[in-house]
Amino acid sequence: MIQALINRYKRMRTAHYLRQTYQYQYAFVGIGQHSLTNLYPALHYLGVPLKYICVTSERKARLIERKFPSVKATTSLDEILNDEAVKGVFVSASPSSHFSIASQVLKSGRSLFIEKPPCHSLEELDALTRLQRLHGAPVAMIGLQKRYTPAAQLLKKRLDKERLINYDLHYLTGAYPEGNALLDLYIHPLDLVCYLFGKPEIIAFQKVAEDSYLLMLQHPHIVGTLELSTAYTWTAAEESLKVCTRSGSYNLSQMEELTFSSTSSSLLGVPVEKVLPRRPSVKYLYARNTFAPILGGNQVYSLGYLGEIEAFADAVEGRKRPVVTDLEAIQGTYQLMKEIQINTDKQHLKAK
Repeated sequence: MIQALINRYKRMRTAHYLRQTYQYQYAFVGIGQHSLTNLYPALHYLGVPLKYICVTSERKARLIERKFPSVKATTSLDEILNDEAVKGVFVSASPSSHFSIASQVLKSGRSLFIEKPPCHSLEELDALTRLQRLHGAPVAMIGLQKRYTPAAQLLKKRLDKERLINYDLHYLTGAYPEGNALLDLYIHPLDLVCYLFGKPEIIAFQKVAEDSYLLMLQHPHIVGTLELSTAYTWTAAEESLKVCTRSGSYNLSQMEELTFSSTSSSLLGVPVEKVLPRRPSVKYLYARNTFAPILGGNQVYSLGYLGEIEAFADAVEGRKRPVVTDLEAIQGTYQLMKEIQINTDKQHLKAK
């Protein structure tokens, strides 16, 4: 009896996966390490049909066609945009080229998924928003995948019901000489706090070292402090968030573990735990399963890459799935980065 139920559950799970198909054709611009490690595996698992892969060199195009014989490799973005069968375009190329490529895709009226950063400024983001409206591109989505992580989505649902007090975020890595730390790295934690807590205002700012910042932000219902730094190490990079509420504190670690510790009750203002000591109670709300080889234990899933690809493809196909990283949704993130740059410039002027 039990074995029959187990077998039936497995058949239903497999059938559900096999029924999830996509009817439109898609193209991908770029084939760098990030794409190969995180995005292409998500596309393959979901069965999103790629018709084209666009790269910059003929040599790489020939290698792609040998590796992926079902895909046409091209060095021409126009070839893709002139093909009416292509309804959605994924872009994960050099950040310096993203704005130009995104503009061309939106002008064609195609749906766009573009990796972060989609552009270099709030003004360029506004320009992309105008292009989408003018040319009627159905979907324009940014690859800020942390909003699609199971932990962040669960935390947001919980926080929406809580009375918030404050939060403390740390995003600590090693040196980043190959790019713009604010646009390439810090966009992630800054976007996360915008998603969780709403539009922020900088109430304290200090650049303490090259590419290292201490911030205090005021959101509609909470105040938070942030340490963003490349002065640490990549070997033990840290991304942590602690949120204090009236009912207790939430701890999010590396986007892969979310816990909740309840606040001790009090009697006439005196904490009961001071009179009757108790063991701290920690409830695990989410944790990546690193033992069983299942989807939930795969970092492509737990870090949000599969969720963002699925959200985009579902939106293009007209399915009801929320897109939480469209162009308008990240306006607050770009406004915040602009204000950080303004404060940085002011601090430099004072130092002179």
